[in-house]
Amino acid sequence: MKVTQVLVLSLLAASAVVWAQTPAATPAAAAAPDAKVAPAAPAATPAAPAPAVAPAPAAMPAATTAGDVTTGKAAWYGKKFNGRKTASGQRFNSAAFTAASNTLPFGTMVRVTNVKTKKSVTVRINDRGPKQADRIIDVSRAAAAKLGMLKSGTAEVEIKVVAPARAKVAKKAKAAAKPAPKQ
Repeated sequence: MKVTQVLVLSLLAASAVVWAQTPAATPAAAAAPDAKVAPAAPAATPAAPAPAVAPAPAAMPAATTAGDVTTGKAAWYGKKFNGRKTASGQRFNSAAFTAASNTLPFGTMVRVTNVKTKKSVTVRINDRGPKQADRIIDVSRAAAAKLGMLKSGTAEVEIKVVAPARAKVAKKAKAAAKPAPKQ
């Protein structure tokens, strides 16, 4: 069967389902317009898989306090992004101890501990990410090397806030997130 034939057949099937679900299309509704008609059962459709992309981060993530702890999967990113601007406006340096988080404010210092190896490193949040829903943080290549996760690419980690973002850093990030005034 050609692709166009498949598309036409699926379009016809979809319109038939919609037509069958309208009240005027049922014989009871045509015979007695004021009669109550039971709604047609919804057509069985296969459940769509959940998207693999994390939801877009809020403009300003919630404030954190020292000692906040969370666990989840971490990944690392490096060469491809080296030298590019991060969401905070800084240039990404894969040799620096930095990380990307969708939930922590820029400038927050966190201690990332590999649950399996117990190796840990302190990083500063300066970017937004990860883009995949099953991850909680992306660390730089340098941080990944310290954590012992270069080969695997990902690792189960514990993240503990060491120092919340300073007001000055948070203020800069908020200003950067505002759209430019119209002139």
